[in-house]
Amino acid sequence: MGTQSGRVALVSGGGRGIGAAISRRLAADGATVAVNYRRDEAAAKATVAAIIADGGHAVAYQASIDDPDQTAVMTAQVQADLGTVDILVCNAGIASRGNSLVDTDPAEFERLMRTHVYGAATLCRLLVPAMRTADRGDVVVISSTATRGPLSHSGPYTMAKVALEAYAQTLAVEEVANGLHVNIVAPGLVTTEMGDRLVRAAAGLSQAADLDERSPYSHVCRPEEVADVVAYLVSDQASFLNGQRIYVDGGGSRF
Repeated sequence: MGTQSGRVALVSGGGRGIGAAISRRLAADGATVAVNYRRDEAAAKATVAAIIADGGHAVAYQASIDDPDQTAVMTAQVQADLGTVDILVCNAGIASRGNSLVDTDPAEFERLMRTHVYGAATLCRLLVPAMRTADRGDVVVISSTATRGPLSHSGPYTMAKVALEAYAQTLAVEEVANGLHVNIVAPGLVTTEMGDRLVRAAAGLSQAADLDERSPYSHVCRPEEVADVVAYLVSDQASFLNGQRIYVDGGGSRF
């Protein structure tokens, strides 16, 4: 508690799933958190309420990250309300539709790239210049183990995450002279709504947690375990880490 006191974090897609766990963890560590959401206002407000109930500080902000104009309005409001953002977590993401590459509509490739890559790039373009003046600046992008080895019928998602990692690794090189830390967290299957949908489609199960007994350490990754890694990367304990990718999958689990 208190290790991030005085810092301001913006978590895109911060109202649900992995993003909500990251928002709660950073707030528990003392940061003031801007919880971004696209459509699920109720979930974002519930995350904010939980943070405040635990003694933290958070505010919900609506914007679709794939829309540069909405993102610009949101980031300006966050900075006006809370001050300079010095922790940016690019977590907002969407799944592809499970078609083979040759059966994928070109619009789907564009939709995935706009959300995962262009959305993160817009956030960085708007927030990194001010972040350079902070005592410390951190950008963490949430990727996927899909970048380690592609799976069938997930091409647009994998392509977007690979491009996102390339963006982050380049940003890490470009901004190290300005004192920024840019790192990647790449979870495998996680017990979220998206994870549940994935196992229903791919394995005929009702929820990701049904795979607990077949998973490393007897459980599928929980959102809080991803949040723990993000919290570490933006902490003083990771003061000499930059341009790193950490897989959070129990050592290579797949189903």
